[in-house]
Amino acid sequence: MNALIIGQMAVSGALMGLVYALIAYGFQLTYATSKSINFGQGELVMVSAFFSLTLTNLGAPYWLMVPGGLLFGALLGLIVERAGVRLALEQKSEGWILLSIIIGLFFFSAAENIWGRDDRPFPTPISADPINIFGVDVTRLELSVAVGVLAIMGLVELFKRRTLLGKAFEAVSADRDAAELMGISATRTVMLSYGLSGAVAALAGILVSPITTVGPTMASALILKAFSVAVVAGLDSGFGVVVIGMALGALESLASFYLGSGWREAPGLTLLILALAVRPTGVFGKAAIRKV
Repeated sequence: MNALIIGQMAVSGALMGLVYALIAYGFQLTYATSKSINFGQGELVMVSAFFSLTLTNLGAPYWLMVPGGLLFGALLGLIVERAGVRLALEQKSEGWILLSIIIGLFFFSAAENIWGRDDRPFPTPISADPINIFGVDVTRLELSVAVGVLAIMGLVELFKRRTLLGKAFEAVSADRDAAELMGISATRTVMLSYGLSGAVAALAGILVSPITTVGPTMASALILKAFSVAVVAGLDSGFGVVVIGMALGALESLASFYLGSGWREAPGLTLLILALAVRPTGVFGKAAIRKV
């Protein structure tokens, strides 16, 4: 019985952890091309979820709401890049850190004024009925998270490896200066990375909202955990964020069940502290080698 309970809690937590992995993957996309991170990524998740909910309330079918939400998230990502990142990168300053936070706060205030402060349920055609797999109950909603996360990450990786635009993305990631000498626009590539990151954030919001709720505070509940996953895994390992995200989700679920809900945040903070102290480049990260 105890083994089944542990298995149930671990699996449910691991599937939730895939949402953290997806948001962390958005961090990786922007860091790869510009060595910058959108610290307002959580607000992109939240605002895109509200926008998608609005589309649903207006009668948009699910198959239309999802791409609409992704396009809106991509637009928000482009706004962050243009308003808060580009000038700072051109001036070779770290101002993008503060600017991305400020833009995130602006999105937060806008969401409160447009949609209010109350949490709202997110309707979905996907059934919440459980499916028993080897004695563990998994809902179709939880399975949709796994499918959605792995699908979009797979599509982005396929895009990066099989298309000319994606290869430009990889070239700038590998060596920005060399890519520019070959005629590749680093500025446009950074724009692309922020657009993709925004779309990824939007999908995270669409996937997690039916399981939880949509509200202005959902960003703060997700962003620290996603950032912990990105740092612990390493900012250059897509496979790593999946592994660490699922592990963190499972540990959170078990800690909450056995130690109480007040300890739910402890595993993420512990992993983050250990990673920074023992392996700053991340468990799956590669140490940078600089020629002198």
